[in-house]
Order: sequence, then structure tokens, then C-alpha cells
Amino acid sequence: MIELVRTRRSIRSFTDQPVDRESVNLLMETLLRAPSSRNQKPWSFVAVDDREILDRLSRAKEHGSAFLKKAPLGIVVLGDPARSDVWIEDCSIAAVLAQMVAQSLGLGSCWIQIRERRHDADKSAQEYVREVLGIPEGLMVASIVAVGHPAEQRAPVGAGELDWSKVHHNGWK
Repeated sequence: MIELVRTRRSIRSFTDQPVDRESVNLLMETLLRAPSSRNQKPWSFVAVDDREILDRLSRAKEHGSAFLKKAPLGIVVLGDPARSDVWIEDCSIAAVLAQMVAQSLGLGSCWIQIRERRHDADKSAQEYVREVLGIPEGLMVASIVAVGHPAEQRAPVGAGELDWSKVHHNGWK
């Protein structure tokens, strides 16, 4: 697992090759098996591989979502605040686990923040995604994870580049 963590990088450029059904199913299984506070599992997921819908979702926010247009798969991560007060954390854990499993399958991925982002001056990114996908009221759109076969290679962050000053032991020292 540590090698997956060491080598995983955000990938924003994908080949045209679709993600095979078995890999999509493994990613969905991963999401459903993710840990959650008090085992509340306050999430739902929408797997999107329709090119037209991906194109529309790629315009969800003003900056940082355009690359979804070329991704063969988008996973929309939804949370239900009525089920858990920590739905944001639970959804984030699930999304990161899916990214790690994608890496283990030889796929690239990149997180797209939707919650608390703007589509434009009049509409939030969340409202836009809700309209595109017909998401029911009450569910919150946390993020979208773009997944596909990488069309770019990014070198891992070297051990010497890690900022160990961010790590403290037995208190802030």
C-alpha cells in the first residue's frame, strides 16, 4: 500500500480507452466498503461514463473541472447530512480510497472539489451538478473523481521533498 501512496499523483489527462466494467465495479465496491463514522454510510455515488454528461459536468465550476471532459469515468460523491454530521469526512475517505484502488488498477484519477465552489455568479457548482444529474434535494455533492487510463506520466514526489516540519510527536514541539 505504501508504494501506491508514494506513486499516486493527480492525473488530469486521459487516453480515450474506456474503463472496463470490472474496474468500475471494483471502484464502486471500494466506495461501498469505505469506513464511516458510526458505520452510518451517509453517501451515494453516481458513476458517469456518458460522454455528453461528462462534458456537462466538466463545466461544473469556473476552474479545475474542465479535464473531466476527457475522462472516461467520473464518480460523483454525494453525502446525506441527515444521516451523519460528519458526512463530509466520510465522503472524503470513500473518494480517496477509490483513488487508491484506481491507482492499484493502473488507472489515474483526480479529485474535483464541488462542495463550496461556484459554477458562476448565480449558481453553486453543487446546484449545477444536482441539475445535470437529477440529484434529489437533501443530498449534497461533495466531489467528483475523474478516472481513466493516464495519458501523462508524473514522477512521484521524492522523499526529500516531504515537509517533515509538519509532523510533531507527543505535542507541538
